[in-house]
Amino acid sequence: MDRNAAIGIFDSGTGGLTVARAVKDYLPNEDLIYFGDSAHLPYGDKSATTIQSYSIKITNVLLERGCKVILIACNSASAAAFELVKEYVGSRAKVYNVIDPVIDLLAEKFVDRKVGLIGTLQTVNSGVFETKIKQKNIAVDLVSLATPLLVPMIEEGFIHDSISHEIIAKYLGDERFENIEALILGCTHYPIIKRDLKEFYKNEVELIDSANIVAKNLKQQLEAQDLTREKTKGNDQFLVSDITPAFEKAASLFFNQDIHLEKYPLWE
Repeated sequence: MDRNAAIGIFDSGTGGLTVARAVKDYLPNEDLIYFGDSAHLPYGDKSATTIQSYSIKITNVLLERGCKVILIACNSASAAAFELVKEYVGSRAKVYNVIDPVIDLLAEKFVDRKVGLIGTLQTVNSGVFETKIKQKNIAVDLVSLATPLLVPMIEEGFIHDSISHEIIAKYLGDERFENIEALILGCTHYPIIKRDLKEFYKNEVELIDSANIVAKNLKQQLEAQDLTREKTKGNDQFLVSDITPAFEKAASLFFNQDIHLEKYPLWE
């Protein structure tokens, strides 16, 4: 496997840019190829079979471009398609998801504590967090809540305003979330509204942001396997299945530079 090959990252839209930005911060010399499936977002309300189909098509694109890593920067796709993608890729690249590093953190820091989880319908209904917690025998009191309005709200730019505050308050005011000590942001879009979430909880609940956790874990994995890049960095690439102004704006904001988007349609 070529250590100087790019890291491939994909998500349904702009949310995975939170992960891509964190990966760039932890691994600044690496080339990134990001694929945002903006034509089909959000993934959270789609069936597992549909998500698996899109995930394999995107994985093919990233493999064609020689990526050494496929990082599924989407909780819905991580829940529905990780095992399938891993099997499909085989030895051609390393495959990682955004859920396992969070599970490891729960085992390390949150034993015998009450933790909330917000995510898409797909992620929450899959029970993937509960299953993995049970498999690893972690004594965490996890309460999960699907928050399907948050992704479209974020993608439409309703952030830090009365609309976002009202929707967040409606969801997080759920009685099941009483006395939680931490909240897992179970969708890579959610760090974009971290400020709103902190304000709601008055900074009294720890927010578990998968982006930094995943990026730190990826760095450790690549270093352990001697797969970090040794050449001078080249250019990051941003592919989308449909070019939207919102995506272009978000990408430029996250990377603090003008981003060129390459349209790469995924056929149905």
